[in-house]
Amino acid sequence: MNKRANIRKLTIIGILGALAFVLMLLSFTIVGPYKLDFSEVPVMIGAFAFGPVVGVTIEALKIFLDIVLGGASDTAYVGEVANFLIGIAFVIPASFIYYRHKTKKQAVIGLVVGTLSMITIGVFLNIFVLLPLYARLYFGYSLDGLLAFYGFDNLFLFIVSATIPFNLLKGVANSVIVILIYKRISTILKAKDSD
Repeated sequence: MNKRANIRKLTIIGILGALAFVLMLLSFTIVGPYKLDFSEVPVMIGAFAFGPVVGVTIEALKIFLDIVLGGASDTAYVGEVANFLIGIAFVIPASFIYYRHKTKKQAVIGLVVGTLSMITIGVFLNIFVLLPLYARLYFGYSLDGLLAFYGFDNLFLFIVSATIPFNLLKGVANSVIVILIYKRISTILKAKDSD
């Protein structure tokens, strides 16, 4: 890859990371501590165009911008860690499947697998890491206190009523947008520089 192509690719990564950050700011609460945003759309577009490593890079850039520009204060950084880990759980399998055979069918399969991965890893991380950490760092509560704050009696009910539906909604919403716009944008992203 020549120097101009490298600079172009880095510029695209920067633009997609900044766009993902802006979309992350435009979030709205769905249930409990979960906020829906469409920041995975630019991440996935970059990952579909250039592969999983670029997707993870854009995801990391989005979170870095959020932390540097002060977005972390309302979650004690737990929300940013959650967004990154669950985001890459979505992006890596989806882009890996698509990047090997670039067809619309593979894109859909990849996004379905990515959504299921996001749900599964989201459940595991919320039970064992994120919710206990969030309860302790931000609220100074036990996990039971945090669940009660959000109106849930127990962790199982929270996972079934909040975590799983939220990650399903986020995966499907971001996937639909990616399917609708990716092909149009990919020709721009992959255009060769004219000499």
